[in-house]
Amino acid sequence: MDAFLCGYTYNLNALNSFFNCSGLFVFMQMSKEYQYMQRAFELAQKGIGRVNPNPLVGAVIVRDNEIIGEGYHEYFGGPHAEVNAFRSATKLVEGATMYVTLEPCSHYGKTPPCAEAIVKHKIAKVVIGMLDPNPLVAGKGVKILEENGIEVEFGFLCEELSELNRVFLKYIQKKTPFVVMKTAMTLDGKIASYTGDSRWVSNDKSRRRVHELRNELSAIMVGVNTVIADDPMLTTRLDGKEGRNPIRIVVDSKARIPLQSKILNSSDVAKTIVALTENADARKIKQIEDLGNLVLQIKSRNERVDLQNLLVKLGQEGIDGILLEGGASLNFSALQTGIVDEVISFIAPKIIGGASAKSPVGGEGIEFMKDAIELQNIEIHQLGKDLMLTGKIIKK
Repeated sequence: MDAFLCGYTYNLNALNSFFNCSGLFVFMQMSKEYQYMQRAFELAQKGIGRVNPNPLVGAVIVRDNEIIGEGYHEYFGGPHAEVNAFRSATKLVEGATMYVTLEPCSHYGKTPPCAEAIVKHKIAKVVIGMLDPNPLVAGKGVKILEENGIEVEFGFLCEELSELNRVFLKYIQKKTPFVVMKTAMTLDGKIASYTGDSRWVSNDKSRRRVHELRNELSAIMVGVNTVIADDPMLTTRLDGKEGRNPIRIVVDSKARIPLQSKILNSSDVAKTIVALTENADARKIKQIEDLGNLVLQIKSRNERVDLQNLLVKLGQEGIDGILLEGGASLNFSALQTGIVDEVISFIAPKIIGGASAKSPVGGEGIEFMKDAIELQNIEIHQLGKDLMLTGKIIKK
């Protein structure tokens, strides 16, 4: 992790102090620091699926080892975590310590700068989980605090917070969405039987997790063949609570999408973007737009939508994260062009065989094993009988 984001200089000094002091008191102090930041981390998670493309942020105000205020960024355009923490405070905050998961902002956007609010409320010390790589902030928030005599510390739970905000971190630095490729397959690597039957490869718990991912990420992307074959709605369905429907993106080089498709006739449910090339029929484009959908005309590569150029365009539309749900040809193209950041694969303990049965990734394939796309930071979770494997793409 970038030392700038995590403030490793502070971490090393803190560790040196820990080992040089006589033990228990320092350990207890360090534990308290982590406990309060852990609470801020938990608060930040409450904003999942509601703040995109902003970061997930939580804040806690502490006086005399007691939490007297807490808040989180609840929705895009709404008050930031620090402001909500001040509003919830049950005692005087002057002279207190604030624990905040991300460097307080220093610029005027939809809300005033949080760094100035902290100064105004006369907070004595601010503990920051990670610094903000946003060029509009990037250390400026810390500078405002320090110039006004506020003590600043860095780095608690930085790795965990960086993972929580991995979508934001890529988007704010590269202006392109973070792409998660999701697959579901049998133990022998099939996504459907040789007859095309695919209901259901994975179990209820796995499918529930997929809908949680749809709720978390701004958009969902599929190829036109998936729309032609399945006519999906690509909406979010969560048991017992309301989910946010992602923006639906269809990669369709030559505008083959049927005009009667559910995804084109449900603009009241969720926005749909159809990505086409210059080879698409102009009359079909107008018909798609007349149904209330957005068409993005993307330059072509090998007569197909240039996925890297598409990602730039989607970033300009404010889309910070994409759940890629294939099919197989689009999955391979996305991997081949390097736009995939993370892979989540659901593996069901089933075997169906079939030489012609489809696998999650199709296309031409990679010629040599030494050139295989590899994953790192692997995590494996069990969902009922299914396994969920998550890993980050190793960028070469």
